[in-house]
Amino acid sequence: MYNFRTDMADERKDLYAKANNIENEINGIKSEQEKISDKIKVTRVKVLNEEGEKSIGKKIGDYITIDINKINVLEDDEKEEASKVLANELKKLIEDQIQAKDEILIVGLGNEEVTPDALGPKTIKNIEITRHILKYLPQYIDENARPVSAIAPGVLGTTGIETVEVVQGVVEHTKPKLLIVIDALASRSIERISSSIQISNTGIVPGAGVGNTRKELTKESLGIPVIALGIPTVVELATLVSEGIDIFIDKLQQKAESNEYLNKLKNNDKYEEVKETLNVGEYNMIVTPKEIDDLIQNMSEIVAEGINLSM
Repeated sequence: MYNFRTDMADERKDLYAKANNIENEINGIKSEQEKISDKIKVTRVKVLNEEGEKSIGKKIGDYITIDINKINVLEDDEKEEASKVLANELKKLIEDQIQAKDEILIVGLGNEEVTPDALGPKTIKNIEITRHILKYLPQYIDENARPVSAIAPGVLGTTGIETVEVVQGVVEHTKPKLLIVIDALASRSIERISSSIQISNTGIVPGAGVGNTRKELTKESLGIPVIALGIPTVVELATLVSEGIDIFIDKLQQKAESNEYLNKLKNNDKYEEVKETLNVGEYNMIVTPKEIDDLIQNMSEIVAEGINLSM
């Protein structure tokens, strides 16, 4: 299968289409875009069958990407708008799976001590938890409120326990009807770092985008529907350099409009060649921007508010 090195379904679709010179829709995949505002765009990719699944390496299901332009300079009202867009998309996926008052468990994956991997635990802190209030103090909450609980199970390297084992135990004892899993993702574009949100109804394989694949969190492994919500926080160095070469070629082409070699170089995927050149020994470099602290803080607030609104 093509080495996508990204968790984003729409990026995988575009990469596969480019690699196979496909101008229209890929067989087994349907996609559409909607511009919400000058700063927010929604892309919906639907994998329809096994052919589509095989093409982009994503399970049959829905993948919704919300792109938020210039997240680092958004005003409060623009952040609120982004949360509402997320809530609307998330609510549709939830309502397709469970009833209005069914319990939901929210899981924040990642390591809070490593900023690019801290999205899940940071988001969990801002989720409105209601399960215990409905159980012990029901008089203080709306009777139509949905029971919501949340955990941040940590990572294998610090707990010695696979995330899926922790989640299986919680699911077995608390018996939620649906799981929402929040995780950091990898992208093929530096512009999408902490500025895109992907939601899917197919679950998640933690670490897949950076080659550190863990056991999957899916309906098959947990017995209940799983909605995955992720945000790109890292880009592989080889991918970043490959993108930089394209920008360099663009600048050269502005000076020399016709150059067969540069056109061929740009049209080919240079990822594997760049990766081989950049890898030092057994190390594979992963890159994140220096402003990642602020970006993660912004996105965790937007995601938490979007989840709270969708409940």
